[in-house]
Amino acid sequence: MLRKIFDFYYTGFKSMDVGKKLWLVIIIKLVIMFFVIRLFFMPDVLSQKAKGGSKADYISSRMTDVN
Repeated sequence: MLRKIFDFYYTGFKSMDVGKKLWLVIIIKLVIMFFVIRLFFMPDVLSQKAKGGSKADYISSRMTDVN
């Protein structure tokens, strides 16, 4: 059954002309979007909070901190 599904998609993508270019454009756009989103909207908080490069110590102290 898995072989039939693979063959179905493989022959479908193999016979595409314009579709291959469209998939390439879609993949490039997704990579760029995720790179830009990560760059601007997801700062590396762990590097900023952990002093002296002790990231493991910072995480363990935050996990075991009882308020």
